[in-house]
Formats: sequence, C-alpha cells, structure tokens
Amino acid sequence: MSDGKIRLQKYMSDSGVASRRKSEELIAAGKVKINGKTAQIGDKVDPKNDSVSVEGQKLVPKAEFRYVMLYKPRGFITTMSDEKNRKCVAELVEDVGARVYPVGRLDKDSEGLLLLTNDGEFANNMMHPSKHIPKTYRVTVRPAVNEDILNHLMTGIMIDDKKTLPAEVKVLSQEPGRVVLEIVICEGRNRQIRKMCEAEGLEVARLKRTAVGPVKLGMLKQGTWRDLTPQELKSLKQANRTKGGN
Repeated sequence: MSDGKIRLQKYMSDSGVASRRKSEELIAAGKVKINGKTAQIGDKVDPKNDSVSVEGQKLVPKAEFRYVMLYKPRGFITTMSDEKNRKCVAELVEDVGARVYPVGRLDKDSEGLLLLTNDGEFANNMMHPSKHIPKTYRVTVRPAVNEDILNHLMTGIMIDDKKTLPAEVKVLSQEPGRVVLEIVICEGRNRQIRKMCEAEGLEVARLKRTAVGPVKLGMLKQGTWRDLTPQELKSLKQANRTKGGN
C-alpha cells in the first residue's frame, strides 16, 4: 500500500515554489527543511502531516481549483443552501467532487449558463463591476417590439433610479404576439433584463443565458454540468484582464 508520501521536489513544485529542477537546487543548497530538519535530495514528504519550509517560509499546497459550467434549469435558486427548502443549484453539482460556489447569479425563473468555482479570486474578478464581462441572453417576450423599444433597450433604460449601460439587442425571430431577442449586457444588476423589458411594456416569457464572455452554453443539457476546458478558462481570464475601466 502507498504511504501517501511524494517526492519533496514534486511537493514543492505542486505548491508553486519553483520547477522540480529548481526545487532540487534549493534542496541541495540546504534551504529546505522538513519538520524543522534540513532536507536531502531523495527525501519524501507526507503532504497531510509533514511541514515543509523554504528559506524559513512554510509551504501551503495550492488548492485544486475547479471551474464548472452548469445549465441551470428554471425553478432552481442560485444558492448553495436555502432555509425555505427550495430547490438550489447545489443539488445539481453534488457530484463535482469539490465545494464550488456560483459566480454571480441567475434568478429562479431564468435558465442557462451558470459558472461555479472554488477559486475565490477568479470569482471576485468575474463579478467585479468594473470588469463589464458581457453576458448573452436569449429572451422571449410578448407581445411585440418596435424600433423605439429596441433603441431604448440598446441605449439604456432607467431602472431602480439608475440608467442601464448600452446593450446589444437584435431580433432573432418574431411571429404575432411573440418575439425572440438576443440581448448582450455588461452589467450584473438584479433581474436587469426582466426590468428593462418590463419598463418597455414587455412580458418576459422565457429568459436563457447562452454565454458568459467568450464561453458558450452550447449543447449542454438542462440540469447537467461539465468542467470548463483549459481554452475556455484561458479565454475567460483574458477577457477579464482586458475588460475594466470606468
């Protein structure tokens, strides 16, 4: 049976100190200690029980971050627990294998792409108001829209005593009494799209988030999740760095 120990240089590399080769150099130079004793090349450590320090600084292994995309169905609230015993998104990600938390929210009556993670820094950056990460929605409204309504939605509408930022709006399809819009907003105000539409006399029959920044919901089925691909995560982080300002 394995005793749970790993090579010291691997532990150091996993902790973000340096590459394995550079870690070996630090060990050879006598700058690494295990439980207070100077380490030697070839030593192994138990990550759960041993204390490792480099030049007097104790190492803390990096957490295994997870970045998950969930297709939230209607009827679920975006929280990990609820005192009223309502259905929560926590139920849908119980099998992720890590305690992940929502990045932002989707209201109970909305559906679509919801990101969850255990990386607090990533989540905070994604939600920070200065970042203006675009979010794309497919919105079915009743009864009809005209050019004035579309212009108002695009240029900004006063809701809760504050004007919304400009939005991208286009008509995807329309039939008598029913129009499907694609709306892209760069804010995360509470029930923003619903309030924008209501201000223009429109009833929102269905609201589905289809993308966050460059990451799209795609063919993911309702109520299921998957890990973001490395490329999706990279693209989100790049979008996060390039967005900002006033």
